[in-house]
Amino acid sequence: MIDAQGYAALDPTTPLAPFSFQRRALGEHDVQIEVLYCGVCHSDLHTARNEWNNTLYPSVPGHEIVGRVVAVGSAVSSFKLDDIAGVGCLVGSCQSCSSCSEGLEQYCENGFVGTYNGPAFGGGENTFGGYSDTIVVDQKFVLRISHTEANLAAVAPLLCAGITTYSPLRQWKVGPGQKVGVVGLGGLGHMAVKIANAMGAHVVLFTTSPDKKEDALRLGASEVVVSKNKDEMAAHLNSFDFILNTVAAPHNLDAFLSLLKRDATMTLVGAPASPHPSPSVFGLIFKRRRLAGSLIGGIAETQEMLDFCAEHSIVSDIEMINIQNINEAYERMLKSDVKYRFVIDMASLKSA
Repeated sequence: MIDAQGYAALDPTTPLAPFSFQRRALGEHDVQIEVLYCGVCHSDLHTARNEWNNTLYPSVPGHEIVGRVVAVGSAVSSFKLDDIAGVGCLVGSCQSCSSCSEGLEQYCENGFVGTYNGPAFGGGENTFGGYSDTIVVDQKFVLRISHTEANLAAVAPLLCAGITTYSPLRQWKVGPGQKVGVVGLGGLGHMAVKIANAMGAHVVLFTTSPDKKEDALRLGASEVVVSKNKDEMAAHLNSFDFILNTVAAPHNLDAFLSLLKRDATMTLVGAPASPHPSPSVFGLIFKRRRLAGSLIGGIAETQEMLDFCAEHSIVSDIEMINIQNINEAYERMLKSDVKYRFVIDMASLKSA
């Protein structure tokens, strides 16, 4: 076994605190990674506070991991010592099947093993995430990082926020000549704007905050619409090829569905703690519009996303924090008081 240090939630109501635990011994197909940076995802907060009613305690969150390879098993061929590598939301599938080889783990009929709180979707012992100094992962679930070393901290959120937005944009074939909407300019939304713009789309950002207009244009939006303004919304009726809705709070979906062309789709990637109001059926059937959902992405698609982002010099806009400030960061995240993703400098763990 490998001794590890991290931060954990011990129950839904107490702050995250230092936690000692053990990783599994290095197997022949395993890669051990020293965690350099770990992004902070809203899913971390949901899980730590058991808002999805599936948390196994103690819980060590973190699934946006960038680090350095410090050991490899005897059968590892994909990585070597000192490689920069990443770990995203998945560290395994719960059964051996073709989903792993096809990179479809997140949609496997048998479920998947999450980087933390894994047994909620699989089986066996609880998995502990990246709010820690080291992690051991099968090489099939380790990702290559080709961004420059100066950008590694800002790469970390790509492992969740990046793939969560890239996957639906890719699935619905976003590209040049298309008008694409992005709802919300948070941790997910700002990545969606950057990626959709790099794909060649005309990007329109929807926000409830007029003061986000300048930032949205800087990130790659061509237009910004204040969704509370009925006239601004009405100007875009029946005009969108695709809308990616990133908002993780319940809201009226009809306002955005009415902006879609015939046969167009709005895909949800935000995961609110309580349901959205039910959309009007007539708004869907008269234009054959589609309301869809998307999760993260398999390993193959996540690697594709990382390579795409490296090619287009895309990283997340981040605020670096020490691990000792994680509880404060959670409270700020609830208030949307971050532009646009917190990343933990895991070197700070040594002084925790």
